[in-house]
Amino acid sequence: MSSSSTASPSPTPRPRARSPWWLRALIGLVVTVVGLLIAAALVVGLVLALSWPRLPDISELQNYQPQLPLRVYSADNALLGEFGEERRVFMPIGQIPDLMKKAVLATEDDRFYQHGGIDWPGVARALLANLERSRSQGASTITMQVARNFYLSRDKTFTRKLFEVLLALKIEQQMSKDQILQLYMNQIFLGRKAYGFAAAAQAYFAKPLDQLSLAQMAMLAGLPKAPSAYNPISNPQRARQRQLHVIARLQQLRWITPTQAQQARDEPLALRTAQTEDNVHAGYITETVRQMVFDRYHEAAYTRGLNVYTTIRLRDQLAAWRSVQSGVLSYELRQPYRGPDAFIDLPGAVDAIPGAIEQACADRLAADDMVCSVVLSAKPAEVKVMTEAGQIVTVSGAGLRQVRALGLSDKAQPAIKLRAGAVVWLAEDGPGQWVITQLPQVQSAFVSMNPNNGAIVSMVGGLDFARNKFNHATQAWRQPGSSFKPFIYSAALEKGITPLTVVNDAPIFFSAAQTGGESWEPKNYDGKYEGPISLRRAVAQSKNMVAIRVLDHIGPKFAQTWSTRFGFEASRQPPYLTLALGAGTVTPLQMARAYSVFANGGYLLKPFLISKITDSQGQVLFQDRPQQAGDEKLRVISPRNAYVMDSLLQEVTRSGTAARAQATLKRPDLYGKTGTTNDFLDAWFCGFQPSLVGVAWVGYDTPKKLGNKETGGALALPIWIRYMQTALQNVPVASYAQPPGIVVENGEPVYSNFANGGGVVSLGLDAPLPPPEVTRQERDSILDLFKGN
Repeated sequence: MSSSSTASPSPTPRPRARSPWWLRALIGLVVTVVGLLIAAALVVGLVLALSWPRLPDISELQNYQPQLPLRVYSADNALLGEFGEERRVFMPIGQIPDLMKKAVLATEDDRFYQHGGIDWPGVARALLANLERSRSQGASTITMQVARNFYLSRDKTFTRKLFEVLLALKIEQQMSKDQILQLYMNQIFLGRKAYGFAAAAQAYFAKPLDQLSLAQMAMLAGLPKAPSAYNPISNPQRARQRQLHVIARLQQLRWITPTQAQQARDEPLALRTAQTEDNVHAGYITETVRQMVFDRYHEAAYTRGLNVYTTIRLRDQLAAWRSVQSGVLSYELRQPYRGPDAFIDLPGAVDAIPGAIEQACADRLAADDMVCSVVLSAKPAEVKVMTEAGQIVTVSGAGLRQVRALGLSDKAQPAIKLRAGAVVWLAEDGPGQWVITQLPQVQSAFVSMNPNNGAIVSMVGGLDFARNKFNHATQAWRQPGSSFKPFIYSAALEKGITPLTVVNDAPIFFSAAQTGGESWEPKNYDGKYEGPISLRRAVAQSKNMVAIRVLDHIGPKFAQTWSTRFGFEASRQPPYLTLALGAGTVTPLQMARAYSVFANGGYLLKPFLISKITDSQGQVLFQDRPQQAGDEKLRVISPRNAYVMDSLLQEVTRSGTAARAQATLKRPDLYGKTGTTNDFLDAWFCGFQPSLVGVAWVGYDTPKKLGNKETGGALALPIWIRYMQTALQNVPVASYAQPPGIVVENGEPVYSNFANGGGVVSLGLDAPLPPPEVTRQERDSILDLFKGN
């Protein structure tokens, strides 16, 4: 039988199980993210390819040359002043205190040394914070801030931010972390014209950066975010909050201990104030230096970081300023009261009064050593005032001596009477003692110098640089009065006059016929005449009649020429008999230089103020080589001439018109001459100790009478004495050795060739002084000199 086969049915395929929806979603998300990342990478690559060549060249960052101001220093390295649009002090990263760096990093970029220019975790944190808090939180690293500060604007645009990121990456690629941090800490603006933390330390605390405390460093570290908002002077509360945040961050990062943090929180900040900003009182000096440096370096003087070291000694400068202030205040308190500066309406609400007073004083230029105040109440024996700082001061007794007669009288004129709302000035009249006074109208100058090398040691060009920038020490041409007589007598020594010469101190009269115009009758200051007296006594007592007779004997032309040996200009010293009374014109600095010739034994030296100039790296660009006493090429008078004149000038401070000098300072090695011009227009004292010359002058800018009896001895000498009390501390007493060519005759030093009656024995004892011989042209010129003399 045949068999047949049947085919098996084919199996039905099972349907494939589908992936869970969440897995499919995850895979899709991954694919999308990867795609986006690839696309982003391609975009970033494309952006980098297109943008990288367009990024700025950062080679200037690697050779960073900041614009540094011109700084002026004293001989003992005290900062006297600076000039420039920006305050900068460049400090290498290795010299910046470690705590200062940590304080900055703690608040600005604590992962600075870990990231490559972009702090991606920081970006993520900022993004989350912005989403959660709905307010912007930055994520800029210090590198990004450097990029922005040097090359980019602060516009919040995507393009600017992209370039900031790219530029930060480029900076990180080409510079080290320390280089980047150094740039940041020297470039960042921190308010008060200060760029960089070293400059800010000076601006806010008047200290070098390495002398700041942790509390002060934390305050500075909080400034970069918003210098104006966190300025501790104008916004102390916000600055305090920011400081506490910096301290907390330092502790959180364990960069300081809890004890350090607490000490920093508790420490009061000793901020630099407007009062301490100009406490060296060197405005006239720094302006003189600025002009000298600008003449040499032009506009670059303000940007090259030049350091100018002067010959000024800070202690002497402060002593000179205090002496001038004290002398002028004493004079001002002797003047009639001119009345309050102004009157304001005081608010009815007590708590509004301080603000009104602050505003009233803000409208007035501050005055050195004087305090703007407003009267709250006024009685004949007591006046209450509030200062611009809000302090209430009660003034009574001697503090009212200037205002009592005119300002507090029942019959006082309304413009002068003190009453509530009167704006007045307080001055300190001794420790804790206040006096109501007025802004002085008089001016004063003081200059001192080392007579052995010409170095200017101190210079006060006026009462207040902020109010009057005219430098009276170097620019004021004034009549020297009797302080010029020593140069007449120096010339006379060469013509046979000696300290023993007897001269007639008797009145002199020139008729109009003799002068060719108006009559002239010079007088001694005190109106007294002693008849025949020795030259020594005549010099000590500043006898005008003696000086005129001596000048007539040697000839005005000879005296004029002789005066040029001391640095005076012949054209400013008229060759007439009025020269004996100081009718020419000089400056205080000229007088200091001239008296230095007597002090150093006969040498005329060039005064100098700048000892050296360095660049920002300390490289010396200029070094002065001062002249020295002892160089015979600089000799202008003989040693014996200087010796005899020193003897005569010493007598002035011992028994003459400046006897107060030796009596007060208790030392014999003081020499000098008072000077008072006719009609009391100028008051002088020019004096020295062998190691230091000082000249004081007082007068009005527009010459007017200082007042009866306001002489050089009364006005200028006290300024000189007060200065020397400080300047001569610990300076040993010195004396001059008698040089060859001098013999002692009857106790007096005399030129050997004029000894034993060989010189001029007497003058003017037998006959009156003959009339001066003048030409018609000279007569016309001399009339102006005689007027008012």
